[in-house]
Amino acid sequence: MNTVRITKDFTFEMAHALSEYKGKCYNIHGHSYGLSVTVKGKPLDREGYPESGMVMDFSTLKRIVNEEIIEPFDHAFVVNHHDRRFTYLPKATKMLIVKYQPTCESMVIDFAERLQKALPEGITLQRLLLRETATSYAEWYAEDNTDLK
Repeated sequence: MNTVRITKDFTFEMAHALSEYKGKCYNIHGHSYGLSVTVKGKPLDREGYPESGMVMDFSTLKRIVNEEIIEPFDHAFVVNHHDRRFTYLPKATKMLIVKYQPTCESMVIDFAERLQKALPEGITLQRLLLRETATSYAEWYAEDNTDLK
């Protein structure tokens, strides 16, 4: 049976501020992010199974990505744990404190780590593309995935 890649796209809104940055992004600002998630596996080949012919049900991939990334990050303010400028914000604020500078590059690495832990056996994460603006994005590839570049 051949190995197949499938991709699902997601969108979410998020604000962040870059600590110690010497430019506009030091200030709180937001983006409409686009995330493309590509996984790889062999389509199930079992008669009588609803998932026969699928690498993974797209609804299962959607559930995993929603739980691991969209729900925590959507409409959140994301800040580096070293950045003490925002300690005054009320507890009602959806603030996500991370152990990295919340750049597009660092976030895509975080997202890859979260998804790799959550995917079912036999399914491997191959590629993430995190679009921060219409013209700017970061990509993550699995180490064995040079053919996608």
